[in-house]
Amino acid sequence: MLDQTHSDAIWHRINQKTKPLGALGQLEMLAHQIALIQSQYSCDAVTEIEINQPTAIVFAGDHGIADEGVSIAPSAVTQQMVLNFLAGGAAINCFCRTNQVALKVVDAGILLPVDHSSEDFIVQRLGSRTHNFAQQAAMTVATAERGIALGKALVKRVIESGSNIVMFGEMGIGNTSSAAAILSALSGKEASDCVGRGTGISDQQWSKKVELVTKAVSRCEDLSVVEVLAEVGGFEIVQMVGGFLAARESNTPVIVDGFIVSAAAYAACLIEPTCRDVMIFAHQSHEVGHQALLSELNAQPLLDLSLRLGEGTGAVLAMPLIRAAAEFYNHMASFEEAGVVVD
Repeated sequence: MLDQTHSDAIWHRINQKTKPLGALGQLEMLAHQIALIQSQYSCDAVTEIEINQPTAIVFAGDHGIADEGVSIAPSAVTQQMVLNFLAGGAAINCFCRTNQVALKVVDAGILLPVDHSSEDFIVQRLGSRTHNFAQQAAMTVATAERGIALGKALVKRVIESGSNIVMFGEMGIGNTSSAAAILSALSGKEASDCVGRGTGISDQQWSKKVELVTKAVSRCEDLSVVEVLAEVGGFEIVQMVGGFLAARESNTPVIVDGFIVSAAAYAACLIEPTCRDVMIFAHQSHEVGHQALLSELNAQPLLDLSLRLGEGTGAVLAMPLIRAAAEFYNHMASFEEAGVVVD
C-alpha cells in the first residue's frame, strides 16, 4: 500500500479549491491518486503534479489458439499491424500524436518477425508464438518468468529515461481467448462469463471459444498465478505483467487500457497487491470479460466510449483527463486566493 502520510494534506488542497466539495467528481480522485504517488518520496505533499514524457508501450504477441478459428483474422495480421504502428498509420498513432504521448512497440513474440530498426521498436521475443493452449500449456513456466522479467526491465528503462506516466497496449490475434482464460482461471468464474466476441466472431465461434477456454482452465486448478500465465497466457501478456510490477516498484502511475491489458493488471495485482495503487483505469470496453475484470479490481474507469480496439487506444484517450486533473490541482485558485467567502 502507498504511504498515506500526505493523503489528508492532498485532500485539503483539493477541497480548498473554488468549488463545492466533490464537485469535480472522479477528477478529484484522480488528482489525489497521482499527487499521493508523487508524494511518496517527499517530505511534504506535492503542490504540483508533474506529467513528464507520457509513454505508451504496445506489446505484440501471437497465440497458438488462433489455429482453432476463434478469431476473424489470421495470425499474419499481427505482423501487418505492427508494421502499421511503425509507419504511424494506426489508431494508436493518431491518438498518441493528438495527446503528445510517445509510442514504443514491442515484439514480444509474433509469428512473422519484422525487419525494422528504431529505438522505438524493441525486440524481446519469447518465441514465434505461444503453443495452442487448448492442447497444451501456452509456454513453460520458465518462459513466463522470463517474459515478466523482460517487461519489468523495459518499463524500468522507460521510467528511468524520464517518463513519469506510462500506459500499455497490445496486439495479438487470439489474445482475447487468453485474457478470458486468465480471468476464468484466476477468479473462478465460468468461461461463458469471461469469453466475449473479440473482433466480432459468430455464435458458433463463440461457443467453440467457450469450450476451448473451459478445457484449458480445467488444467489450472491449484496453480500459482505464474503457472496459470504459463498455461493460458500470452507472450505480450506476461511482459505487461512485468511492466505493472515495474511501475509499482518505481511508484509511477500506469494507465490501464481494455480487456487484455486489464487481465495482465489483474495477474500483477494477485502477484503484488500494491500494484493496484498505481493503476488508473482508462475505460470500460464492451468485451464482457472486461466488466468482470473491472469488478475484480474494484475499478471505476474514466471513460465508456464503446471501444473494443485494443492497442492502448483507450489509455491514451484518457490523457486529457489526466492533464485536466493535474491542471486543476496545480493552478485552480483556493477560496482564500480568489477572495471567495462561503458562509
